[in-house]
Amino acid sequence: MADDRQSRISRRRYLSLVGSAAAAASVAGCAGGDEIQTPSGDGNGGGNGSGNGGEFAVTITQGQLDSGLDPHDHRETTTDIVLMQAYEGTLDRDAEGKVVPSLAEEYEQVDDTTLRLFVRDGVKFHSGDELTPEDVAFSINRIVNNDVGGLASPQKDQLAGVTEATVVDGERAVDVVSDGVNPVLVSLLASYGDVMQKSWVEGRQKNQINSEVNGTGPFKLERYTEDEEVVYTKFEEYWRDPAAVDRVTLNAAAESSTRVNQLVSGETDIVVNVPPQEVGRINNQGNARVEAVPSTRIIYNAMRYDVEPFSSREFRRAMNYAIDLETIVKEVLSDFADATSQPTLEGFVGYNPDTDIYPYDPDEAERLVEESGHAGASIELHTPVGRYLKDLEIAQAVVGYINELPNVDATVNQRDFGTLAGELTTGSIEDKPHFYLIGWGNETFDASQTLIPLLTSEGVLTSWSNEEFDDLVAQSNAETDENAREQLLRQANQVAHDEAPWIFLNRQYSVYGASGRIEWTPRRDESIKAYSISPK
Repeated sequence: MADDRQSRISRRRYLSLVGSAAAAASVAGCAGGDEIQTPSGDGNGGGNGSGNGGEFAVTITQGQLDSGLDPHDHRETTTDIVLMQAYEGTLDRDAEGKVVPSLAEEYEQVDDTTLRLFVRDGVKFHSGDELTPEDVAFSINRIVNNDVGGLASPQKDQLAGVTEATVVDGERAVDVVSDGVNPVLVSLLASYGDVMQKSWVEGRQKNQINSEVNGTGPFKLERYTEDEEVVYTKFEEYWRDPAAVDRVTLNAAAESSTRVNQLVSGETDIVVNVPPQEVGRINNQGNARVEAVPSTRIIYNAMRYDVEPFSSREFRRAMNYAIDLETIVKEVLSDFADATSQPTLEGFVGYNPDTDIYPYDPDEAERLVEESGHAGASIELHTPVGRYLKDLEIAQAVVGYINELPNVDATVNQRDFGTLAGELTTGSIEDKPHFYLIGWGNETFDASQTLIPLLTSEGVLTSWSNEEFDDLVAQSNAETDENAREQLLRQANQVAHDEAPWIFLNRQYSVYGASGRIEWTPRRDESIKAYSISPK
């Protein structure tokens, strides 16, 4: 780690690198983590209804809305949040991340490759039709089989290893079959695999499925205005107790300042990605509060291993030594983040506690650049703007530090998130920018669901290929002994750290603004479930 003098120098450098005004804004109004957790007043709320008789209506404002209402045809958390109000999976997670029953009331491992789900009776779709095992099997097959349901689902890897789902004769059950031992299948089904009604899907065109909703969840669709708002009302025949919320509206505002203004003026009840400089204003307003929680999302800078200069291990490691990650966490993110040293977060299966965060060492960075043979390289960091907490500012700080090296030049390319995400999700590494900032949320709390899609050679979103890493992950996938599997995943994380396919950045904190008129606690997995909201 840098000594005290180097830390002071680093802070001064940061202020000059990203601009004194932006830096000042990033630390203003934040009195530290303890204050963040404490509501600063009940407030009376705004024009969204109340709990004192009449309709209790709630509005949730994200940075962007959905990419369509087909729950099997997207890969964005923002779309998930819209759809989780209406669609459910066979299993679920509680607020602490523990697997709990949902549309499957029980499950059992029949053999090494077969998991049996016992489908809950008495569940209705919003159409009024009863949920059947056929619907469950169809939904899983629609995700994993391109020939089912008129869709090549981009979520296939989220049910990795699953080959088919079949209805069990004589039982209200479905067998989920994998191509081998699948130690994470229960975890996957608790995070992915929304259930749709087979006949409803088969009777509609793609555009209808993307603009209508027919789930089993606590809210049914009232109105959908593309790119503007989604309005749900309480589903009175929900299989659990009806929701406390009568009506929920989801909308979006790309600018964080707009979202905060809407919150403090009472126009909305929950806003996402509150920037640190706005914390004091919200908490001091009297009718709102800030809620912050460490999320399951990592932020990183991917470097494509197949193009120069990132094809060099030495150059990739140099980029990690070039940045002062601890100062970025402190100054840009006001400590609403944790520095990372590997792809897997602490508390996840496979996290390696023995890997160290790359220290800020510009001399070592300069030396490694020379050793790589790429001195004089010019690199461009592609970043979304407003998708993640302080994403642009993080990118600017990274580039600023790299530009402090005498033998590398770096620039920032601000990108529309949807366009950038489209390039990253084609399945071809050649479509990706050479160097980009992106986030990845892993709801399964298992290392494999970060390592497989993002870093294995055949991963859908990969920017890297390494035979030793691939072998370790493959062995872990086939390992039934939990301790042995844990050790294999730890080794894979160590290889990733040492080979540096990314600049390892931070665990994102989910920083929300919430109205004083609602009872609501944020979750680590970034879910916002209106079913968990109640009036104060």
